[in-house]
Amino acid sequence: MNKSLLVKIFGFPATLIHGDLLVMDRWQWLKKRLPVTRNGETLIDIGCGSGAFTIGSALRGYKSLGLSWDERNQRVAEERTKLCSRKIGYDITSIFEVLDVRHLDVRKELYQIVDIAICCENIEHILDEKKLMLDIYRCLKPGARLLLTTPYYHYNAITASDNGPFSKVETGWHIRRGYTKAMLQELCNISDFILEYFSFCSGILSQKITYIQRLVSRIFPLLGWAVVLPLRPLPLIFDPIITSLLQYPHYSICMEAYKPRF
Repeated sequence: MNKSLLVKIFGFPATLIHGDLLVMDRWQWLKKRLPVTRNGETLIDIGCGSGAFTIGSALRGYKSLGLSWDERNQRVAEERTKLCSRKIGYDITSIFEVLDVRHLDVRKELYQIVDIAICCENIEHILDEKKLMLDIYRCLKPGARLLLTTPYYHYNAITASDNGPFSKVETGWHIRRGYTKAMLQELCNISDFILEYFSFCSGILSQKITYIQRLVSRIFPLLGWAVVLPLRPLPLIFDPIITSLLQYPHYSICMEAYKPRF
């Protein structure tokens, strides 16, 4: 099935349901921190995948640039941008470029021009995490913000692969299990970011439904997606209270930081 067909029919919301439920959770976290704007702020999406968050940011008024090493994903992202633009009746400002974010420093023309950087579930794939943080810092204007999500070190594994083994070389899989608050604070200190807030996303319902999707997808990928489709609204409604009552660890830790103004 051509999943972009769903984007053609339903527009941007369809970009959020192609993956597992954790994608929707991250967007819900992000959009609360991306106020609608008409001031043309620039946004860079570090490791944008197939572009859902880049497109969503552009729909909220940002001049968005999505970066990824994967040429196929970038072609899909460009196609979905056009489909979303047609759906709403005007062009949205999102651009996609093929760039390995480990080499973000080669794009010196981006230095100090970005108002917001988002980096979702990407840093755990990068060996030189310090360099990535420094490169993002250099791209930001003084007073600009970083919104970052990454697996929480103390998560409960959704499936066995979440417990490792983690690669010692960059193969596309996770280099490390995840991060604690202290580990992210350490990265902020090294790169001169000022930490604002920590929070979490993807509670127990999102994780358990994602488990079902992964399990069924081993038999037939599309069937796994279809089975969980009716269940997708449940975490949006019930996850916060159930996760809190059970004190179940979230899957991702979320960080807001900014580059000092002075």
